[in-house]
Amino acid sequence: MKRLLALGAVVLTTAALAWAGVDSTSAPKTGVAAKPVITKAVKGEQCVEDTEYMRRNHMDVLDHHRDKTVIEGVRTKKHSLKECINCHASETTGSVAKGKDDFCVSCHSYAAVKIDCFECHSTKPQASMAMHPMNAESAHYAHKMATQTNDKVSAEDMAGIAQ
Repeated sequence: MKRLLALGAVVLTTAALAWAGVDSTSAPKTGVAAKPVITKAVKGEQCVEDTEYMRRNHMDVLDHHRDKTVIEGVRTKKHSLKECINCHASETTGSVAKGKDDFCVSCHSYAAVKIDCFECHSTKPQASMAMHPMNAESAHYAHKMATQTNDKVSAEDMAGIAQ
């Protein structure tokens, strides 16, 4: 009877610890995520915009530049994704999204935000711009529509939309 009670106490204690999310073999967890590693740009003296502005608004800036370029045909270097990559690619990996400490990945991982630019665009600096495998305007339009839906859309689905 004592063995049964002791076994019951062990089972209940183990269940309570597991339910509470406490690992009895290690120190308590603090719940604080590691801060992102933000490396200084490899090229250039300063960013095209204020650092705080770019941290909060880079996606809107990139989307606006994309629309101006693809839809209106206005091409400038100031807010282009290519120029961001050329300045911010890691000296270690040569990329903005290859390693966990690379410029884009570090912050996006910290914020739990998926980066989808590099499913089509190169993560490494390039001397010349490669042609998009499909019509750029329809590809970006399809991407814009896909981001506004709750359904998951694959790269293959987007390619099919654009053709």
